[in-house]
Amino acid sequence: MNQRRHGYQQGGRLRRPVNVPLDVFSEEIKFYELGEQATNKFREDEGFIKEEEKPLPSNENQRKVWLLFEYPESSQAARVVAIISVFVILLSIVIFCLETLPEFKHYKVFNTTTNGTKIEEDEVPDITDPFFLIETICIIWFTFELSVRFLACPNKLNFFRDVMNIIDIIAIIPYFITLATVVAEEEDTLNLPRAPVSPQDKSTNQAMSLAILRVIRLVRVFRIFKLSRHSKGLQILGRTLKASMRELGLLIFFLFIGVVLFSSAVYFAEAGAEMSYFKSIPDAFWWAVVTMTTVGYGDMRPVGVWGKIVGSLCAIAGVLTIALPVPVIVSNFNYFYHRETDQEEMQSQNFNHVTSCPYLPGTLGQHLKKNNSLSESSSDMMDLEDGVETTPGLLGEQNRMVPFLGTHLTDKQQLQQQQQNCCKQPSNGGGGGGGGGIIGGGGGGVVGGGGGAGVGAGANNNLQQRHNSALAVSIETDV
Repeated sequence: MNQRRHGYQQGGRLRRPVNVPLDVFSEEIKFYELGEQATNKFREDEGFIKEEEKPLPSNENQRKVWLLFEYPESSQAARVVAIISVFVILLSIVIFCLETLPEFKHYKVFNTTTNGTKIEEDEVPDITDPFFLIETICIIWFTFELSVRFLACPNKLNFFRDVMNIIDIIAIIPYFITLATVVAEEEDTLNLPRAPVSPQDKSTNQAMSLAILRVIRLVRVFRIFKLSRHSKGLQILGRTLKASMRELGLLIFFLFIGVVLFSSAVYFAEAGAEMSYFKSIPDAFWWAVVTMTTVGYGDMRPVGVWGKIVGSLCAIAGVLTIALPVPVIVSNFNYFYHRETDQEEMQSQNFNHVTSCPYLPGTLGQHLKKNNSLSESSSDMMDLEDGVETTPGLLGEQNRMVPFLGTHLTDKQQLQQQQQNCCKQPSNGGGGGGGGGIIGGGGGGVVGGGGGAGVGAGANNNLQQRHNSALAVSIETDV
């Protein structure tokens, strides 16, 4: 790792060997404190995507509101808001389903003639209906949530480009159209003067209104997609489908070719058979789709020998056609799933800060343990002035740090340069010390003394310990 580190510092590129696991190499980068840039480059080379930046409003109050409604994991209050939103969404979906039960339907007499009376389901809800009242409460919450998020969002233009916000708007539009229809019905009951309308035109308008109301009621089911805002699984599924559009297009294209081919084949194979279910090639399209997708309703089936052979080939071709693009879609799903879990891990470990080694020897390590501001820094080169001043041997003759920090030299060159710097200092003789001097064996002075001159083994060990201590604290990166 030392050779790779020095090569990286001298302008090279940091590469992970094949025999080194990802987690081990990542821990090595963090231990040697090569910086956030090296970490991000390593993760990018290994296929990990950098965490997307999430812009926040500049105003403090606006930012609090935005975090409250947009990021449920930001605070406990945001989780409560998310739970309320999910409850209202589920309540709205349950009401949408229950109001279609026969015992809850409303019927209305649309046309009365001498031959009979036409009674159909009333698509316009009653304003006193409990389902309509509950729906109104749900829409009030949806509108409030959408309005607050729009007012607090950092970028109003990007707000409408988000698919989730478009779904929120589509989810509340049907209610207001239905409300306008209810108000129009109330005006009809008041018998307000209007222009005369022929019975035929009135019947046509009623049929058109019913069709529009049914489509509007169908749009309400899209509220279920609002759950994807609070579900990571649905978000991963949406990204997977978006990334797999090419494969899905190929799947539909292959199915189209198979449907046309086998529907034509089964039509001509069953042309001479009695009680044939295939009256034309377009009628056989449904059978081909059901057979190729391995559903097999059984409402249409071949009865002749040749028709059964064509049906068997159609089923086999359908299995092969569907099986080919599926692995690519599954691979995309695995990619987005691991990407999501990786981003959650990044958020939990907070890669934006580099933590120094908590086991530093000597006075510097003790000082870093006491001072938390020095044990964590967002820059590549830590501010070590307080710790260095209290650590003997880390300052040169001009009160500067020794060249172990912020250098591109190798270990051997660093030791030689340190020895040369120390040799240039004036000698201070005498003094009892021991073998801990930089130059000299037994004397306490830098040069001379009782131990004489020269470079001892104890000096090299002392320098190496200081070198390791300095490297464990900070290494200046330069790409």
